[in-house]
Amino acid sequence: MTDIRVVAYDAFLAHRAALRAVYADAFCAPPWNEDEESADAFLARLGRDVRRPGFTAALAFDGRDVVGLATAWDTPSPFPVDRCYPQAAAGLGPGRTEEWLCGAREIDELAVRATARGNGTAAGLLRAVTEDAPGGRAWLLTSLRSPRALAFYRRQGWTQATHPAPGGHGIAVFLGPHHPGRDLTAQPL
Repeated sequence: MTDIRVVAYDAFLAHRAALRAVYADAFCAPPWNEDEESADAFLARLGRDVRRPGFTAALAFDGRDVVGLATAWDTPSPFPVDRCYPQAAAGLGPGRTEEWLCGAREIDELAVRATARGNGTAAGLLRAVTEDAPGGRAWLLTSLRSPRALAFYRRQGWTQATHPAPGGHGIAVFLGPHHPGRDLTAQPL
C-alpha cells in the first residue's frame, strides 16, 4: 500500500535522487518525451521553487521508496509572464486570470513512477497538495499532448477552463473541484 505524506521543503529536498528518478520515469516516456537534461533541470528548479510563498509538497512511498511526488505553491500577483503563464492568461483573459489564479494554489508537478500507477497514488498526491488551498482555489496547467492526463484530471473532478483549438498542442488550465470559478467556465460544444 502506498503511503502519501505532505512534507516540509527540507524533508522533500532530502530525497533529491529519488525525486529526479520519479520525474524521469514519468516524463521521459511518451507522450511527454522529455530528455534526461529535463530531469536535471527539474531538480535544479526545486531549489528555487521550495522558496515560493505557499510551497507545498507531497511524496508517495512504497515502503521506503519514493514512487510519486507533487509540488504546488500560491500563484503570485501580478500573474507571472514566464514559462506557459502567458498562454493561460490569453485563454482566460486578464480579469479571470487575476480573479481565478492569482492567490490560488497552483499545482506545478505531479509525477508517479510507472510501477505505482493505477492504484490511486496520483489522486492521493493531488488531494494532499490541494486540500488546504485558499478558499478551495486550486488550479493547474497541463499539456494537450496527453489525453490520459486530461482524462485523469476530469475523473478527479477538475474542470477544464481553457479550450485551445481542436488538435492543438498547447496547454489547458484546469480548476480544482472546489474552485469557485469552475461553474463559470465556458465548456466546449
